[in-house]
Amino acid sequence: MKTTLYRAPIAAPPAGLPEFDGALPRGDSDNPAAINPGKVDKPNHAFGVDPTRRERYSLRQARYDAAAEDIDAWAGQAAREGKTLSVLDVGCKKGTMLRHLEHRLHFDNIRLSGSDITSYEVHNRNLYQEVVISDLMAGQPEIRSESFDVVICEQVLEHLARIDLAIESLERVLKPGGRLIVGVPIFVPALAFLRRRYVALTLARDPQRYWSHIQSFSLKTFLRAMRRHSQLELVEARGFRIVSEGLVAPLENHRWWWKLNRRVGAAIPSVCTEVQAIFVKRSAT
Repeated sequence: MKTTLYRAPIAAPPAGLPEFDGALPRGDSDNPAAINPGKVDKPNHAFGVDPTRRERYSLRQARYDAAAEDIDAWAGQAAREGKTLSVLDVGCKKGTMLRHLEHRLHFDNIRLSGSDITSYEVHNRNLYQEVVISDLMAGQPEIRSESFDVVICEQVLEHLARIDLAIESLERVLKPGGRLIVGVPIFVPALAFLRRRYVALTLARDPQRYWSHIQSFSLKTFLRAMRRHSQLELVEARGFRIVSEGLVAPLENHRWWWKLNRRVGAAIPSVCTEVQAIFVKRSAT
């Protein structure tokens, strides 16, 4: 049975995205107004909007900023074609993705929905079309197939004991031509292998043992899992956070450090501790 935490009135069905042409629109990352065009710049908030980190250019939260930049550009593209961008944030929790989106230039052209396995006090819940209680590992049966132009699944898959049905569900709810943004923590291959074996061993000895991150991915095994359980086509993989927090945390208040990490992460995502991949669901021919 579907449980909806909040649903706003919907005047008309959402319009779809244009056919994907192989190019990823980009905002102007070097222009501070492009990051936060609503000119909201709160002190001790990541990117001026996110209270979960105090550093201005928090590398841990940079993945949300990057996803928001792309979604805003896609929403602008849809607006120019007289369409609305429908977006689903899977594992929305308290609304971190919304914080990075709501002050963007084209947010008014985004129809945002959220889902999570349990109820949270969601930031600005009135800005969501709906927030649905739904289990990704069970395939999100409450959510209609081919309903969204963009699906976000950021830092969720690593928490699931099984990811096959979860990945299949992410593909299922995407419209043909739609994009999936999915992010996970990653390790270098040897460490990912050792951690995976260690987690399996501890669970075999104690099935009640709790692991928050039960999956251990390298970039290669993550992309292999996506290929194995979906027909989605990879467009881009970008890394975040080579070295962050601790003694180097003060560097995250400097734009040059953030830009350097973004450039290295784009060139060599496998050396980072987090990766975010963009996939497209090709239209049926």
